[in-house]
Amino acid sequence: MTEVGLHISRPRILVLGVQPGNPPFRVMEIDGEVVGEARTITDVLEAAAAFGIRVHDLDDPDVVRWVGGDKFTWTVHH
Repeated sequence: MTEVGLHISRPRILVLGVQPGNPPFRVMEIDGEVVGEARTITDVLEAAAAFGIRVHDLDDPDVVRWVGGDKFTWTVHH
């Protein structure tokens, strides 16, 4: 019997759930370190670029993991 290794990707970019604020924001991690708050998709792309990460597809789970919503979730849901 042959075992096939299970590959679990750990994307470099992690965008956490929306936090209440004025305006609401999402905490961003890159390589496991908190790097700041994102309020828009542009903020995510700019932070990635600052760390030398080119994002070609925001829906690629090997690149970006969205927690508590997707790239269009920027408001708190009650």
